[in-house]
Amino acid sequence: MPELIKAEHDGGVLSLTLNNPPANALSLATMEALKSKLDLARDEHSVRVIVIDAAGKLFCAGHDLKELTTHRTDEDKGRAFFERTFALCSRLMQSIAKQPKPVIAKVDGIATAAGCQLVASCDLAVASDRSRFGVNGIDVGLFCSSPAVALTRNVSGKRAMEMLLTGEMIDAATALEFGLVNRVVRSESLTDAVGELAAIIAAKSATEVELGKRAVREQAGLSLADAYECASRVMVENLLSADAEEGISAFFEKRRPRWPGEARSRLA
Repeated sequence: MPELIKAEHDGGVLSLTLNNPPANALSLATMEALKSKLDLARDEHSVRVIVIDAAGKLFCAGHDLKELTTHRTDEDKGRAFFERTFALCSRLMQSIAKQPKPVIAKVDGIATAAGCQLVASCDLAVASDRSRFGVNGIDVGLFCSSPAVALTRNVSGKRAMEMLLTGEMIDAATALEFGLVNRVVRSESLTDAVGELAAIIAAKSATEVELGKRAVREQAGLSLADAYECASRVMVENLLSADAEEGISAFFEKRRPRWPGEARSRLA
């Protein structure tokens, strides 16, 4: 059996590939494997950026409906398995948000339901021009309630509700307009585009990227005054760091910064 999640390290970038085509469905085993890889990456200093990719022509078709349906014959009609599945899915999506390293979705194909949720949960997303997105559970009598959590934190409420209520697919250009993805490129340019974006981020101070990502997440749910108080505390902490001291010195000296933890953070 092939690995459900294929991991590759290159130049500070960890690529995690959904490796169960054609659907790359988020079965229980796939979600457990992906979360495990993400958890391992948290404390791995050689990893600066994480890319979530997919094998085949689909990015991810969402939850494994065949697996879910099989458990309808359980004594409880599947309730325990359904609860286990969506609890794990919630932990997986939150682990991306709480992951210290920036996570980029590399989408070349269709991302539906929980697959669209996975894209929306990532910090950044780059899509090919042939990609399409949807939260189409409603077409099979299943409103995409959990995908809505990530979706409504990326696109406006009315855009999200239209997608959730109609189940209609949107193309990559519309996903860009909605704010679901950051960039759209030709399919043949996708690997280079994601690689260049990841390399730019990987060259930054890993300490400050982690600090900043956490601050953005923490202030998002606060009132305006509390958000500024939170952000101000982080700015002070940031300025007192060795990386900020080095970065500002390098700026004035017109040279490339030598981040204090850089040697440790490079891949062998």
